[in-house]
Amino acid sequence: MRTYWLHSVWVLGFFLSLFSLQVLAFWNQPPAEVNLSPITIPGLPVRSVDFNRGTDNITVRQGDTAILRCVVEDKNSKVAWLNRSGIIFAGHDKWSLDPRVELEKRHALEYSLRIQKVDVYDEGSYTCSVQTQHEPKTSQVYLIVQVPPKISNISSDVTVNEGSNVTLVCMANGRPEPVITWRHLTPLGREFEGEEEYLEILGITREQSGKYECKAANEVSSADVKQVKVTVNYPPTITESKSNEATTGRQASLKCEASAVPAPDFEWYRDDTRINSANGLEIKSTEGQSSLTVTNVTEEHYGNYTCVAANKLGVTNASLVLFRPGSVRGINGSVSLAVPLWLLAASLFCLLSKC
Repeated sequence: MRTYWLHSVWVLGFFLSLFSLQVLAFWNQPPAEVNLSPITIPGLPVRSVDFNRGTDNITVRQGDTAILRCVVEDKNSKVAWLNRSGIIFAGHDKWSLDPRVELEKRHALEYSLRIQKVDVYDEGSYTCSVQTQHEPKTSQVYLIVQVPPKISNISSDVTVNEGSNVTLVCMANGRPEPVITWRHLTPLGREFEGEEEYLEILGITREQSGKYECKAANEVSSADVKQVKVTVNYPPTITESKSNEATTGRQASLKCEASAVPAPDFEWYRDDTRINSANGLEIKSTEGQSSLTVTNVTEEHYGNYTCVAANKLGVTNASLVLFRPGSVRGINGSVSLAVPLWLLAASLFCLLSKC
């Protein structure tokens, strides 16, 4: 009972000492200094600057361990650690319920405070208060918690038609607040001006399709990087059409290539008649190209052929010629505008309906 009474008297005296210190500070009479210095585990990023008079700053990365070091002048001093929430330690009695907080005593005069797995809610002012036989002494340290950048929200992959407006979003958290930059992942690796969460692309073109990289960076650790894929749909364009010279009795091929997203479907026509793979004719189509092969050329195979490429956004065509050796080609694989409109419309309808 006597021990409990003595302890209560000491705590009461401790709080009275704090009140006295506040009065002294009000009259610009700073209390005597205590040997208090903030440190962290070696190897961790630390930056110490002046916070205000009588206060030092310690900067610690989220998840690391911070040690606030306090050394007293004699073993008989009464020491306590406090923060904005109240008393953490009074002597060797732990008042805090936080299991991450411990005393660090490497020698008899040390009364350091260790905080493990530091988080943002640990940020704030900490006070080491010492009651000696003569006068109270105190000093403060302000704990700053830095958080690595983390992208919390980014646009999903998107598919749009050429000419549309596109807005990409990238949001990130961190302390200090991360700087966000966008880059189009092309061979040139173009970076967009400004530091914005939103990237707006007006009237997007097929050349602007691809992956876009969002980078969130601050001084705490390496940047967080994520990507968004932008697919731009556009109608077919014939990129190559190749006529061919053919000798009777031999095999010959006509080839047609087209660029489009989605990839185009192909059809072949002879005059106004659609050609199928039959009767010595074979059509092979892969993504972006098609070929018509005549396995055994006869006189009736010579003439004009039309390659039609279509997707849901449009249709285009090219005329090609299978000609006799030594004859003059009237059409050299160029895009033909003389194909009847009804043929183009019929081709598009047939391709879309998979007839």
